[in-house]
Amino acid sequence: MVTAQGPEIHRTPGLPAAVVDGWRELVAADPSGSWFMTPEWVLSWWETLGAGGPGGDPGGAAEIAVWRGPAGRVEAVVPLLRTGERLHPRLPLSAPVVTALGSGPGAADHCGFVALPERRAQVGEFLAARARRSTLWLPDLDPGQRDLLPPGARRVAQAACPRTDLSGGFDAIGSRQFRANLRRYGRKLAAAGVTFRWVPPKEADPELLDTVLRLHGVRRAAMGRPTTFDDRRRALHARVLERSAAAGTGQGPAFLLAERGERVVGVLYGFHWGPVFAYYQIGWEPELAELRLGTAVIAEAVRACAEQGLTTFDFLRGTEPYKYRFDAVDRFDESWLVPRGGSGALLGLKHRLKERRRAVPAEGE
Repeated sequence: MVTAQGPEIHRTPGLPAAVVDGWRELVAADPSGSWFMTPEWVLSWWETLGAGGPGGDPGGAAEIAVWRGPAGRVEAVVPLLRTGERLHPRLPLSAPVVTALGSGPGAADHCGFVALPERRAQVGEFLAARARRSTLWLPDLDPGQRDLLPPGARRVAQAACPRTDLSGGFDAIGSRQFRANLRRYGRKLAAAGVTFRWVPPKEADPELLDTVLRLHGVRRAAMGRPTTFDDRRRALHARVLERSAAAGTGQGPAFLLAERGERVVGVLYGFHWGPVFAYYQIGWEPELAELRLGTAVIAEAVRACAEQGLTTFDFLRGTEPYKYRFDAVDRFDESWLVPRGGSGALLGLKHRLKERRRAVPAEGE
C-alpha cells in the first residue's frame, strides 16, 4: 500500500547508509536506471562540482527527496539542484533553474530520477510543484523519464548515445573487413610490444585516474583540441572511485590499459553498471597513433566486456563515425524545459535559436 505522505528531504550528501543502499537497489531495478543515477555518481558530484569545486556549480543549493514505504524501504529518489543555467557560453549571464543533481558539468548521460511504479505519480506531482515556483531544466534524461515530467514540459534537445549489443559475442560485431582490420592492428601492436589488460572496478585506483587524465590531455593537445576532462574534474572521479570501493558491489569505474613494458601508453575509462559498460574517456600516446592504438584500445574494451557477459557497450553521447563500425545503434537522451517567468522565457528563446541554427544547412550542403 502506498501512502500519500510526502518525501523526506535531505540537504547534505551525508545520507544514512540505508537510504544510499536502497537508492542503489532502486536504480538497479529500474529499466531506465543508469550509472549516472546511482548514489556513487550523484553524491560524488554534489561533494565536488556541486559544492563549488573547480569547473562546477558555485555553491548551488541541493536537495534529495526520498520516499519510503511503511517498512522503511526506499521507493523513490529525486535529487535536485537549484543553480544557474548559462544563456550564452561567452557571456556571464545565467537564468535561475532547478535541475537534476549530477547532470551538467561532468558530462553525465542518461540522467533522471528513480521510482517504483506505484510511486511515479507522486514523484510527478513533486516535480510539478517545483515547476510552479521555478524553471525546471532537465538535460540528458533517459526517455523512460517522460511520465514523470510536469505539464508544460517541452523537449528542447536530443542527444544520440550509440550503443553496441554484445549478446552475440565480440566476433559477431562489425563487418568482416572491420574485424580483419582489427586483427591486423593487433598484430602490428603486438610486434611493437604493446599488450592489453582489463582492470575491473575492484582493482581500480586513483593512480589509473591520473594516467587517463594525462594521456587524454596528451591526445587532445596533439589534436589541437581543448577538453574539460582535466585536473578540474579529478576530484569528482577520485570521489567516485572512493564511493564505489566503499559500496563493495564490484561495479563502477573500470579501465582498459594498453601497456608497453612497464609504461601505460593507452587507456580507456568507463563505468560498469549492471549488464552495461559506459565508455567515458580515452587517451593514448600520439607516437602510436599510426598503429591505430586508439581503435585497438576501444576494440579490446569491447572484447573484455563481451567476454564478461555484459550485454551492452554504451558509447554515450556523440555520433563519431568509429562508433558505428562497432555496430552501435543510436539511442537518444532528451533535454526538457518547464519554463517559469522571465528566466524560463530566456531559456526557451536560447533553445529555439539553437534549434534554428541546427535547421539551417551548412554552406555547400
